[in-house]
Amino acid sequence: MPLPSRLLRLLALLALLGMPGLAPAATSAADLEALFAAVGERAEALAAAPYRYRPPPLPEALRKLDYDTYRQIRFRPEAALWGDEGLFSVQLFHTGFLFDSPVRLHLVEGGEASPLPFDPARFRYDDQAAALLEHDLEGAGHAGFRLHFPLNRADHQDEFLVFLGASYFRMVGRGQGYGLSARGLAIDTATPRGEEFPAFREFWLVRPAPDATRMTVLALLDSPSLAGAYRFDIAPGRDVTVDIEARLFARRDLGKLGIAPLTSMFAHGDTTPRAVDDHRPAVHDSDGLLVHTGRGEWIWRPLTNPRTLRVSSLRDHHPSGFGLAQRERDFARYLDLEARYERRPGQWVEPLEGWGSGGVELVEIPAENETHDNIVAYWVGDDPLHAGDSRHLRYRTRTFGAALPEQRLARVERTRQGWGGVPGQPAPPPGSRRHFMVDFSGGELEGLAPDQPVEAQLDTSSGRPHHLQTRPLPDGRGWRASFRLDPEGRQPADMRLRLTLHDEILSETWNHVWYPDEQR
Repeated sequence: MPLPSRLLRLLALLALLGMPGLAPAATSAADLEALFAAVGERAEALAAAPYRYRPPPLPEALRKLDYDTYRQIRFRPEAALWGDEGLFSVQLFHTGFLFDSPVRLHLVEGGEASPLPFDPARFRYDDQAAALLEHDLEGAGHAGFRLHFPLNRADHQDEFLVFLGASYFRMVGRGQGYGLSARGLAIDTATPRGEEFPAFREFWLVRPAPDATRMTVLALLDSPSLAGAYRFDIAPGRDVTVDIEARLFARRDLGKLGIAPLTSMFAHGDTTPRAVDDHRPAVHDSDGLLVHTGRGEWIWRPLTNPRTLRVSSLRDHHPSGFGLAQRERDFARYLDLEARYERRPGQWVEPLEGWGSGGVELVEIPAENETHDNIVAYWVGDDPLHAGDSRHLRYRTRTFGAALPEQRLARVERTRQGWGGVPGQPAPPPGSRRHFMVDFSGGELEGLAPDQPVEAQLDTSSGRPHHLQTRPLPDGRGWRASFRLDPEGRQPADMRLRLTLHDEILSETWNHVWYPDEQR
């Protein structure tokens, strides 16, 4: 008697997902798409049922690990998956400490998807971690993985991309050091109901050909509000580029869905208006949010470490891109030999299909020091996602250094502010008056004669600006726009400033929100 078509479909799905009873699956482009479709069907089925995920219990010895002991568990490089058989290799993360939810890993190689079991022989258990070998670690599983590729030298495979924890992933290009993180999604960030953190529960690592310079990773995401299938097409190099395709299925109505979120840290820097008891002039993984609007405008918003939670949105339609940047690349601006903040990459997000109307939302959270990631940026569309709805996304994310090559306008180099009075005046202004100085460089400002009539255009949502002027910086290093602002009571001032020459736009738009309460 022939098997029912529904059962045949289920067996085919299980085969593609690397489960018992699978048939060999080629890794051609067509069958890779079929595998991704199967992961999407799995996500859709998950979203159609109540959320029931419960992480398998870890061995008790792993649940009790502290940070220092967890760091003493090290993967053996000689045990790397694929090893010296190609340009790519994979190393694994052990569970324990904060990483108490194992992820399921599958290898897709030679036309077959197979589960990757946990093997303690792949790890070294040094110092205090050696005591773990006295316990039964069966069921420990893997917390995540990292990808390696010869980025900097032909004879060494450098770590360049890490998937570890919830839906977080981090990547670095040539000569860069880890800083900000990306995430699969952000749900209800900075809302009264509390943030929900979706997690990648399962991964399929598609083995590339030995001489391939790109590889593919698939992932299954699950969360109380939704489930999703992700495809990551990864290209390492001077900068790492990842093309992402996601198919999302809502389990319930979503309040706020943050697309392509970036998470970073800003402790103190140029925008900090108060004294900081730190020998380092600046401490941050990123110093600004950069947005390229659908209208072609480039906007730079300096980051802050506020006294209270700040959430703002830059409204747009079909945005061209957004990202968090670390523009200051001079060691002397940080003086930190350990963290080396000048090496932290920026990360750019570029839609590959129209995202419609919405806004790039920036969340700035008060933080006492650099141990807390307090900056989040993501896209929020105007179209809600209700229970039973689905959404298809395609976008590209990549690392970059001080600047994006496609941005040719003059860029903001620094933002400075201070008391706006003039010492010695008979009637000094109130302490709330501020003096802002914004320095621009690059673009058409390079080599521009100092007698050129460069002008500044300034708009502010509140307060009274005055003494607006532009002046060239010494040694042809750019131009400075400066102005003073008298606030309007305790109202925040949303300011926009750019440089022009003969009515031609020379610079990106500096956009900064000043809160009088921050001065107290």
